[in-house]
Amino acid sequence: MTYNDVETVSRTELRDLQDERLVETIERVHENVQFYRDRLDEAGIDPADVDGVDDLPDLPFTTKEDFRDQYPDHHFAVDRAEVIRIHASSGTTGKPKVVGYTRGDVDVWREVMARSLAAAGVDADDTFQNAYGYGLFTGGMGFHEGVEELGATVIPTGGGNTARQIEMLQDLESDAFGSTPSYCLYLAEQAKEQGVDVRELPVSTVVIGAEPFTDAMRDEIEARLGVNAIDIYGLSELIGPGVSVECVEAQDGLHVWEDHFYPEVVDPGTGEPLPEGEEGELVLTSLTKEAVPVIRYRTGDMTSLTREPCECGRVHVRMDNVTGRADDQLIVRGINVYPSQIESVVLEFDEVAPHYRIDLDREENLDTIAITVELVEGFDGDPDDLRERIERRLRSVLSLRPDELDVVPPGGIERQETGKVKRVWDHR
Repeated sequence: MTYNDVETVSRTELRDLQDERLVETIERVHENVQFYRDRLDEAGIDPADVDGVDDLPDLPFTTKEDFRDQYPDHHFAVDRAEVIRIHASSGTTGKPKVVGYTRGDVDVWREVMARSLAAAGVDADDTFQNAYGYGLFTGGMGFHEGVEELGATVIPTGGGNTARQIEMLQDLESDAFGSTPSYCLYLAEQAKEQGVDVRELPVSTVVIGAEPFTDAMRDEIEARLGVNAIDIYGLSELIGPGVSVECVEAQDGLHVWEDHFYPEVVDPGTGEPLPEGEEGELVLTSLTKEAVPVIRYRTGDMTSLTREPCECGRVHVRMDNVTGRADDQLIVRGINVYPSQIESVVLEFDEVAPHYRIDLDREENLDTIAITVELVEGFDGDPDDLRERIERRLRSVLSLRPDELDVVPPGGIERQETGKVKRVWDHR
């Protein structure tokens, strides 16, 4: 079900709209944001020379460091009097990335989130239980207002308080649920301990985001909760959740709402644009943001793009599920590997639960890697045999030889009830 006619316009009409909006955005940032005026002038770019999105590769990138350097609001393109809301990303590695919203920005956010929820299979008659965190994190508010814009009922449970989440799923008969993928699995475990089978509850759709996940983890979520698990993508620097989403009809890549966010994929090392279908770093340009327009933002997220027709009828480009972050790549004794690749291998084994931990250390100037996996409940095999089979598979698929591979009993890996799950612990 489409929410907005722009989802099915011709590619020509969509490109004309993108060109028009990009030209307006470049003019706005050059006039109102000193940072961008300096960057464009240094690159020899006159706003009058930008005719449309074909000119984007000539424009400079924006990075997360740029956001932090402009802290708190030197990158705003409007006066603070026009800003009606402020959110911020995590500041665990330095100052947070602060973003502001005008009334128009909030209206756009509500619309793209309603559009995303409709694509995910949520409709106006549904009750949506929102377990994303509220506060400076954009997840909670983004989903909340999108559900209301769609005309559905929202239950603002927020993150954590799992016993109450389960109670609400039962008593209010929620049709849809939103949270991180790791929290879906945690909720399923806690429900089982309480004697509740989530598969027998009315909830039929979960909208998962904020963390990379593999197809194996999605399969586990769908099996344990008896739902369709739909991937949604966003980031606070662009708007929050609602940049792209899977359609329930295909679940084959996430439609990027190109009338508001123009996507590119570049080589993470050189910054050169990559052809359609090739994996690289996702770069996004905002086309309608008023408070904080963003030009060629390097997200760090690894994906690929396709403009092949989708069975749902939407024409907007699809991005593949994010496989990890460019800066999350692990390099151990010359082997380059992403945590998601390790996850894909270990979850091939039915005996392994969808929980793992990677510990990096350094001994005598050499990097080491230890992997911990958790057994499923009812495992009655030989842990040593399982360990050997996993090690062989890691060597075969990834050429990775872990220094240690520990197999722990069910529940042996610590769970997180709130926030994004931490898989990699770097002790170097």
